[in-house]
Amino acid sequence: MKNLINAVINFFYPLFRPFMPLQTFRYAACGGGNTLLDISLFYISFHFLFKEQMVHTPIVTLRPYVAAFLVSFSITFPLGFYMSRTIVFPGSTLRGRIQLLRYFMMVLICLGLNYIFIKLFVEQCHLYPTVAKILTTFIVVAFSFITQKNFTFKVETPEEEALLEAETIVEAEALEEERSTVGNRQ
Repeated sequence: MKNLINAVINFFYPLFRPFMPLQTFRYAACGGGNTLLDISLFYISFHFLFKEQMVHTPIVTLRPYVAAFLVSFSITFPLGFYMSRTIVFPGSTLRGRIQLLRYFMMVLICLGLNYIFIKLFVEQCHLYPTVAKILTTFIVVAFSFITQKNFTFKVETPEEEALLEAETIVEAEALEEERSTVGNRQ
């Protein structure tokens, strides 16, 4: 799975190389894919699994959108962690359980930031909700990338980080060269 995801990302990266480093592109691709999956799972759960009806459990009754959120979150949270750990930030020197705990904390903080910024932009700045959501997304994604790179999946020393970045670039260039060689043979 990891190799397939890396191959797809490395295939498209040359188009984006002038605009962003490989690690940023990997973050955008993995996060974007996971976000699309999250929205799709939410939609399917809300409309088809729960049929827009209240969900009764032995403990509590859930609104259908809350139940749909829980379904999508239960799938995209571990998938997002896996992709961040193995695709975007593979050189982190922190233990897996520490990464998982920090990732969970960052996800909770990002949920809170989404709520705060949307409320601020709509209620205080009087922006249209969709515009508020777009601005909020840019802010939260930037915060998330910075905190994940420097906190959740950090590399202990600057030398290790530089080496990791160099290895990532070499890997992408090797895949691109291999692809062009295969293309020339055909």
